[in-house]
Amino acid sequence: MGWGPWRKKDGPVANEPIEPKESLALRLVAERLGGLGGAAWEVAGDRVRGPRRVAVVLGHDHEGSEGHVDLTFVLDTDRPEQTSLPDCVSGFGPTPEAKLERAVQMWATTTGAAVLEMLGQRGRHGAHFPARDPDGFPGRHAIQGGIVGWGAGPEHSSVQRWAADRALLPLIAPALTADGLPRQEPIGVKLFFGTFHGKDTAEVRVNGRTSEAASAALLTADWPRPPSGGSYARTYAVLVHPS
Repeated sequence: MGWGPWRKKDGPVANEPIEPKESLALRLVAERLGGLGGAAWEVAGDRVRGPRRVAVVLGHDHEGSEGHVDLTFVLDTDRPEQTSLPDCVSGFGPTPEAKLERAVQMWATTTGAAVLEMLGQRGRHGAHFPARDPDGFPGRHAIQGGIVGWGAGPEHSSVQRWAADRALLPLIAPALTADGLPRQEPIGVKLFFGTFHGKDTAEVRVNGRTSEAASAALLTADWPRPPSGGSYARTYAVLVHPS
């Protein structure tokens, strides 16, 4: 089965038909977040509505990939410009549906878990690092979600295992704080890195935008480089101003 055309623009789609990929992505997001947080998450148009004024909005597919999805956590739908945490993720699998399901699973385990932990403050979904914690991010309370990994070959999980035993935020903090952080509102930071057949990849995105300096800093870290096959890891953190 192939997917139909992806929605061409952002914004509400109340008057537009929902394509099969969109419909499945939204349903999977609602199911995953409901399973994590216990609150009711319901599909409404181009978004999934959660408690209070929280929502996850589906974005346009800028890659055109069967397993790629753009998702923005909006912490307050009355103030989307100030409270949006955009992210994107790609999944893999034998079918388009499997790829999308894996993508949403990885997003929920990393990004979803970090945001739900920030909202709930129960210590169930993420790790908390106060502003002065050496394993965290200077000047910000950091909440890090889970670490997911994937790859191929006998060392397919080596990067994920390495990441689980390391404080990752201090590796990129100097690069991100050099020019100042973009706002006082919560900031979302995605880390994605790994190796495939000798080719290294390291990407750090801040509120959806690539930070070249932080990505370069992550690339220099001593995570495992399997000589054959591949290994990748992904995680997500929310940085909250102490005030």
